[in-house]
Amino acid sequence: MNSIIFTAGARILVALLLVFSLFMLLRGHHLPGGGFIGGLIGAIAFIVYALACGSAEARTALRVSPEGLAMVGLGVALLAGLVSFVFGDPFFTGQWYWVGGDSYETAAFSINSVLVFDIGVYLVVLGGILSIAFAFEEET
Repeated sequence: MNSIIFTAGARILVALLLVFSLFMLLRGHHLPGGGFIGGLIGAIAFIVYALACGSAEARTALRVSPEGLAMVGLGVALLAGLVSFVFGDPFFTGQWYWVGGDSYETAAFSINSVLVFDIGVYLVVLGGILSIAFAFEEET
């Protein structure tokens, strides 16, 4: 599309959508949200950018292939599941390390395998949706 207004507006909208996407990802394991909805919002951001500037420029802005992004995300999600084996728990059992306390209420923050799994899902959804969307955009 050759609209200057849409192109300028899309760049602002993409930045806002990507920030909101990361917000949804990071709040997901305590409240509604997470990797799936965050990945969908991130994919929408790049789809809007592709509609405004073309899929070739959107692929350049992404900087990695969407297929590779999905494969890395699948590996990260699998790694999060395998962490539980180190502690002798069943596959995909969440593991938490509380920093500055011994529970959710007293700790400053937690490092956990659930967030790592959410990041993997985020990357899989982002890469998968963008692979399909870019293929449709380039086909027409």
